[in-house]
Amino acid sequence: MLFFVPGNAFVWLLPAGSLGAAATLLVILIAAGRGGFSPHRMLLAGMALSTAFTMLLMMLQASGDPRMAQILTWMSGSTYSATPEMALRSGVVMLALLALAPLCRRWLTILPLGGEAARAVGMALTPSRIGLLLLAASLTATATLTIGPLSFVGLMAPHIARMLGFRRTMPHMVISGLTGGMLLVFADWCGRMMMFPYQIPAGLLSTFIGAPYFIYLLRKQSR
Repeated sequence: MLFFVPGNAFVWLLPAGSLGAAATLLVILIAAGRGGFSPHRMLLAGMALSTAFTMLLMMLQASGDPRMAQILTWMSGSTYSATPEMALRSGVVMLALLALAPLCRRWLTILPLGGEAARAVGMALTPSRIGLLLLAASLTATATLTIGPLSFVGLMAPHIARMLGFRRTMPHMVISGLTGGMLLVFADWCGRMMMFPYQIPAGLLSTFIGAPYFIYLLRKQSR
């Protein structure tokens, strides 16, 4: 939106992000739909889209446009541009979406057992996978619009919650959310204090701090 809207483009983030998330989800559904929305096809579709968007970003960087500085700040996962109004709007949307999560408990419990087990208990695979994908995409898009992509926090928090012993569906979801929030707050605090008055983006610092610990946990689990 920085390239199409004059002035403060961040007021358009929520509608533009919603449309972008819907378009991305539509492409993934079309690409993975032929295989019954199998995890492998969805992973390949996501990797293809990520590569395409990365190339687009590199082209914009090569253009030398000064507005790219704002995009790079957002993509690094920085809380610098987040305002109370943005946080309030995102919080309201996320609370409404999180209220739907308990309704998906049965899907989240049975789907990890595999497609055959899900069919055996009478679960419709395609609608359940689409529903979960829509909910996850909406939650991810809402959080990303406020701070930026924090993919490593989203990857690490569920694994840490599982390694702590929370394996049942709802406790695992709750602890994963709390763990991710604590990781973000800790990374943001460290980023503000380490090089004060300059700020290190929380997304970059969370990756720097969390990656060694995540590798240690994986090695400990494999023993």
